[in-house]
Amino acid sequence: MLIVSEDTCKKVIGRADAFTAVESVFAAMASADAYNFPVIREAIGHADALYGFKSGFDKAGLTLGVKAGGYWPGNMKKGLTNHQSTVFLFDPDTGQLSALVGGNYLTAVRTAASSAISIAHLARKDAKVLGMVGAGHQAGFQLRAAAEQRNFEKVVAWNYHPDMLPALGKIAEEIGLPFEAVDREELGAQADVIISITSAHEPLMMKDWVKPGTHLACMGTDTQGKQEMDPALIASATLFTDEIAQSISLGETQHAITAGLITKDDITPIGAVINKDHPGRTSDEEITLFDGTGVGLQDLAVASVAAKLAQEKGEAQQVEL
Repeated sequence: MLIVSEDTCKKVIGRADAFTAVESVFAAMASADAYNFPVIREAIGHADALYGFKSGFDKAGLTLGVKAGGYWPGNMKKGLTNHQSTVFLFDPDTGQLSALVGGNYLTAVRTAASSAISIAHLARKDAKVLGMVGAGHQAGFQLRAAAEQRNFEKVVAWNYHPDMLPALGKIAEEIGLPFEAVDREELGAQADVIISITSAHEPLMMKDWVKPGTHLACMGTDTQGKQEMDPALIASATLFTDEIAQSISLGETQHAITAGLITKDDITPIGAVINKDHPGRTSDEEITLFDGTGVGLQDLAVASVAAKLAQEKGEAQQVEL
């Protein structure tokens, strides 16, 4: 069995690796060559934490496993990331445990890869302004990955706690993009692509604030009650997601579904666009929205690549069970 630490994952997996792995597994899901098992996610009644399991099998990539972990909202004060997780990979031919892989960094890069994939396939080619709603730990990963998908000329950002915005601004500066802190209505007026990455349970962006032709990637913490967008905005957009079942139950579309504004038939798996079974964006005026709910197969895909690269580079620890 291989053990691949958090530090090793950071050494061997980059944004391009994560993008390719996640794009491939989205395509496999849409082709029914990969499927996620039911998610278990519970409040544990301690430390305000949510804990659970995401698992699945990618028949095309021969990847089988489970991610165990969750969200501890007090971790930042302890110098830790709020999301904590570990990925267990199994040999699909024998069921034996093949690798134990640190999941914190991989969760961040696979989530950023998802929004980047949606931008690559759905945003207007001439998108110039990137809007960031949220400035927490994950926002930096999102910004770096998104910036590689279009020739952005500026970043505008809003966060509930404005004192967190300078750190995001420093990342924008590092990649050569001017940065401006704005209110949410101004963000909607300027941005061609908007990424929301918060733990909100109320709409942060309203329909009237978002201009025609915008692409939105809703990447915030997904759970029952989660909400970052106005349901009317959801209903006005062409909708895409990683997995429809999660989107309507714990993702961004749940409130529009409950209100009867949309049905699940209005939502398309992003893999169908990747496989060219769906055209994606059809006009420069269309608002497109990707609901990234975070599926277990994403974690398994990037963990499998991490384990392979770590073994090839002599960075993995080999142990006998």
